[in-house]
Amino acid sequence: MTSSFSDPSWFLAQLKPNCAQIAKKNLNRQGFKTFLPMEEQTRQRNGKFVTAKRPLFPGYIFVAFDAAKGLWRAVNSTYGITRLVSFGKEPVAVPTDLVSQLIQRCDTSGNLLPPKLLEPGDQVVLTKAPFADFVAEVEKVAPDQRVWVLIEILGGQTRVSVPADQLRTG
Repeated sequence: MTSSFSDPSWFLAQLKPNCAQIAKKNLNRQGFKTFLPMEEQTRQRNGKFVTAKRPLFPGYIFVAFDAAKGLWRAVNSTYGITRLVSFGKEPVAVPTDLVSQLIQRCDTSGNLLPPKLLEPGDQVVLTKAPFADFVAEVEKVAPDQRVWVLIEILGGQTRVSVPADQLRTG
């Protein structure tokens, strides 16, 4: 990775609890470019399945800025941010390729897109109820974007049809 010191780099900032949207808004207001990848997760709450968007990396947000200008101090003092992730006294940039690949896997709002190409034998995780967080194996992909997966339940394999957007690669 070759870049000049004046190019903005991506850094990882640790968030205060439940402050992801507040920190993102405050960083954007200050002129920082942010990236907060989100995914839909289904959880059981009070006996019901509830689907909500949650950060892909809970507790962290990516922030782009020029480290040579010393802007990291402004990020550290932003409401909703605990601190930039650092090793030593100065924050360490996240590899640009890693962030670029993450951005490519998300839509313009930062929502994680479903996997594009699934092949029989791939391991996937179901993201919606009632099998949320179950690991399954892709058996077959139908032309209408329905995916037949094998889930192990009670010691046996069960075949289930699931829309592709309710799967993520595991």
